[in-house]
Amino acid sequence: YFNLILVFIPYFVDEYMIQEDEWDRDMLLDPAWEKQQRKTFTAWCNSHLRKAGTQIENIEEDLRNGLKLMLLLEVISGERLPRPDRGKMRFHKIANVNKALDYITSKGVKLVSIGAEEIVDGNVKMTLGMIWTIILRFAIQDISVEETSAKEGLLLWCQRKTAPYRNVNVQNFHCSWKDGLAFCALIHRHRPDLIDYAKLKKDDHLGNLSLALEIAEKHLDIPKMLDPEDIINTPKPDERAIMTYVSCFYHAFAGAEQAETAANRICKVLGVNQENEKLMEEYERLASELLEWIRRTTPWLEKRTPENTVDAMRRKLEDFRDYRRIHKPPKVQEKCQLEINFNTLQTKLHISHRPAFMPSEGKMVSDIAAAWQGLDQAEKGYEEWLLTEIRRLERVEHLAEKFKQKAATHESWAQGKDQLLTLKDYESASLTELRALLRKHEAFESDLAAHQDRVEQIAAIAQELNELDYHAAAVINERCQSICDLWDQLGTLTQKRREALERTEKLLETIDQLFLEFAKRSAPFNNWMEGAMEDLQDMFMVHSVDEVQSLISAHDQFKATLAEADSERQAILSIYNEVQKIAQSYGISSKLTNIYCDITPAIINQKWEKVKKLVPQRDGALHEELSRQHVNERFRRQFAAQANAIGPWIQTRMEEIARSSVDLSGTLEDQMNQLKQYEHNIINYKSNIDRLEGDHQLIQESLIFDNKHTNYTMEQTHVASCALLCLQPYILVEELQRELPPEQAEYCISRMPPYQGPDGVPGALDYTAFSTVLYGESDL
Repeated sequence: YFNLILVFIPYFVDEYMIQEDEWDRDMLLDPAWEKQQRKTFTAWCNSHLRKAGTQIENIEEDLRNGLKLMLLLEVISGERLPRPDRGKMRFHKIANVNKALDYITSKGVKLVSIGAEEIVDGNVKMTLGMIWTIILRFAIQDISVEETSAKEGLLLWCQRKTAPYRNVNVQNFHCSWKDGLAFCALIHRHRPDLIDYAKLKKDDHLGNLSLALEIAEKHLDIPKMLDPEDIINTPKPDERAIMTYVSCFYHAFAGAEQAETAANRICKVLGVNQENEKLMEEYERLASELLEWIRRTTPWLEKRTPENTVDAMRRKLEDFRDYRRIHKPPKVQEKCQLEINFNTLQTKLHISHRPAFMPSEGKMVSDIAAAWQGLDQAEKGYEEWLLTEIRRLERVEHLAEKFKQKAATHESWAQGKDQLLTLKDYESASLTELRALLRKHEAFESDLAAHQDRVEQIAAIAQELNELDYHAAAVINERCQSICDLWDQLGTLTQKRREALERTEKLLETIDQLFLEFAKRSAPFNNWMEGAMEDLQDMFMVHSVDEVQSLISAHDQFKATLAEADSERQAILSIYNEVQKIAQSYGISSKLTNIYCDITPAIINQKWEKVKKLVPQRDGALHEELSRQHVNERFRRQFAAQANAIGPWIQTRMEEIARSSVDLSGTLEDQMNQLKQYEHNIINYKSNIDRLEGDHQLIQESLIFDNKHTNYTMEQTHVASCALLCLQPYILVEELQRELPPEQAEYCISRMPPYQGPDGVPGALDYTAFSTVLYGESDL
């Protein structure tokens, strides 16, 4: 440690000088600092110039010609500068100032942004900067305290001198001096007779500063370079002014301090040898213990056995932090103490002009440093490994949890999808239902495509978990593989189902067209069969053979169309058979429904069989009716032959009777006899009428209502015969009314017997009984 300080002191000094030389112009912009520097630097310059019997009043004006500047440098350096130019022209002044600046540069001082023109022009900031550079180089740089120099050396000297004093803590060259106690402490440390430090008060800043400045000027020949009020009223006093003033204290007390140091060295020489022996033994012991601890600790730090959880790794990190916080600090102190002891021992031995201490083999400072470096490397690597491993595990656990969530979500979504995709519900679906299934499948395909990203994310997470060496990577891989396999399967099944749905849609469209054609052809054919059945079952009302012959002819024509109708039936059934063939060939349900009609092949066949069954029945009925009409025709002809004979006969008789009623040439008895003869003829002819009545009865039973062979009907014959029979009594009544007086005629008419037949038809008058009645009366 001591040797390192010796090596780096020159670097620190040079660095400090470079930093101080590269002064910042902006630092001089504070008016308070400028005022303090102007007064301090002027007083410092005068403290040296008065040795040459001169001084300055205004620092930027009095140094413009360069003469007093060159004189100042000669006084403080003890060297002669080049002869100055005595002219008063500007270039003379610039030449003198340049000579001064060249001398400063020759002393190893780097001047930054300071030019002779600016000094000659009275630039106060440049002038103050130049004076500070001179002060730093000739009054502060050479200060050396315990291997430190310049500003650090001066600060360390102040800290050492004021350390025993209460309320004094010198940490800098600005605020640490505001209360004046630090100045008083420096004076009291070297001249306790000048100040009673115990009576000073910390809060009396003005009093403390004034006392210190007055005593320094009066007793120590240190000019009063500062104003107490300026220091108190400035939040941060100017550091350069304070350093300049403090450096005067250092130079004032330097001689006394050197004498004191020499005395102390003599006093310490006696105990050095004994302390050296103790330090050697202590070094050996501490080195052994420290090396042993390093040998035990390093393998622990080099062990890189990862844990499976973040908590376990964090426990390792806590153990490591306990090591850093609890176990290592004492060892660091031991190492530092060991190095301090070693350097101290070597320094003491060197000072005592004794041989350097050589530790046991393997216990050199370099050995300990190498072992410690190895420990530090292991420690650094272990810490980096712990943090990296914790971050890895945190990432791994986060990814594992994310994988589980996404996998669970996807598995929940995918559950049962393969079964749905393998359903063959389209085989039993109608075209409308199939199209609905196709649209539903398209929606599923969109949903499937939307889940592609999740599957890719799951695969990417699984890949990253493998790359991060996840301890349960095998489980993750198995689950991921299962998801990917199922995803591939779903993709394959989706494509197959789409193909099956599209193929089935085309088949059902074909079937639909066949059903439509079936409906278009079966409907009129069904209507034809229904009409045919109605016609074949229709009751026919015929009254002649011609009419029956006409029906038979029409029926024969109908039968002639049955072959063509059967061909149409076969064609219609072939359409339905084609549907069944397609359904069977492609696994479509045979229970297909024709939405265009309710007619089925079974209905067609059933009606066709009924038509075929009704045709012979119609044949038989027509031929039976033909036979019946032939019988009826015979009845008509038979009835007509009799009626055509009876009708004229009755007409002739009625005409004869009518003529007899007009011709009244005979007596009543003659007329009655004539009527009786007519009656006898009529009665004898009644058998013919009865035969005609029998024929009429047959016609009635045969439901014959017309007869084109005769104009006479049975009703007309009945009426004519009744009229013929009834005409005789009427004639007799007329005769009685004409021949007899009214009373007798009425009486005779009232005595006439009934002439109504047993069947209610008027019969012939019983003239014999009537004559007996008439002649039996006494008054006739």
